[in-house]
Amino acid sequence: MAKKRILFLGETYRADAVTWMNGLRDFGDFEIVTWELQTKSYGIYRLIRILELTKAFFTIKSIVKKFNADMVIAERTTSYGYLAALCGIKPIAIAQQGITDLWPVNSPSYPFKKIIQKYAYNKADLIHAWGTVMANHMIESGVDMSKVMILPKGINLNFFQFNEAYDNQKINAIITRSLNPEYQHDLILKAFALLKQKNIPFNLVIIGDGIELKKLQSLAIELNIEKEVDFMGRIDNNDIPTYLQKSNFYISMPTTEGVSASLFEAMACGCFPIVSDLPGNRHWIEQKINGILVPSENAVKLAEELEWAFLHTDLTKLAILANRAFVEENANYEKNMKKIALKYHDLITTKSATI
Repeated sequence: MAKKRILFLGETYRADAVTWMNGLRDFGDFEIVTWELQTKSYGIYRLIRILELTKAFFTIKSIVKKFNADMVIAERTTSYGYLAALCGIKPIAIAQQGITDLWPVNSPSYPFKKIIQKYAYNKADLIHAWGTVMANHMIESGVDMSKVMILPKGINLNFFQFNEAYDNQKINAIITRSLNPEYQHDLILKAFALLKQKNIPFNLVIIGDGIELKKLQSLAIELNIEKEVDFMGRIDNNDIPTYLQKSNFYISMPTTEGVSASLFEAMACGCFPIVSDLPGNRHWIEQKINGILVPSENAVKLAEELEWAFLHTDLTKLAILANRAFVEENANYEKNMKKIALKYHDLITTKSATI
């Protein structure tokens, strides 16, 4: 029997997307072809991106016909998910990536995003909520919850292996989020500058790329912490576990959060998480039990909590062991992706039976 074919619409460089596609290949025996916008979404590139979007409908239709796709899956309800819905291809599975995908809330395009999100919700055959915090938004939006699958993709636990790298002499911290404004790397740098003023030794590894890179490099120099901060840029996904296993703290301070695969990866590898106090993180982190939640946009509080965690190794050592067990139970990539792949096969079979 020929393999079933899926067209994936989304940013293929993202580790989250790679996990999704690899899981479908490994546990669903799917063949996958991809399409994504080639133009950047900021600055002077926005106009070119809009022009590219106007052609997207015809491009996607052409790929589906040429590839003979059995199904289309897409990231984000307000972008690729909307494009998938607009093309009218069946079946369609869309994934809400953020807590609402309606971001930023003060954007002039916010009302328009609500409209196109509702359209995508209505047209989709399956909607992924990678966590309950996303499902809550769907309920509030009047989504037919019978077509919502609440389940994280999970992470490859054989790949993200545990290593207790605790160092009582130094904070070895890591960030694995994109260098974009919403992740507030500048706030994190300011917090570490406060630690340096108190003579607390540290090394901070920043993995990822984005529009804030040069600004952050300049800020590190301005704060006199450039020797302690390593900007690694975008690295091969296969190398990420090695860096996580060498770190004892994972830091992430976004202003909005859905279900973070980066957090699961850090928890699996033995990093103690210190993250923004947001609904998307509260579902996984219990304050000063298995991590620390810090009010967003508060560098002083972040520095205080980092220092506290550094001094309380008894708690953090227990926490990282508990976190590994938690991820094994709740975010097992093999178990969860098998369920997702089976659901896709069911959708395709149902579609074929109605033709």
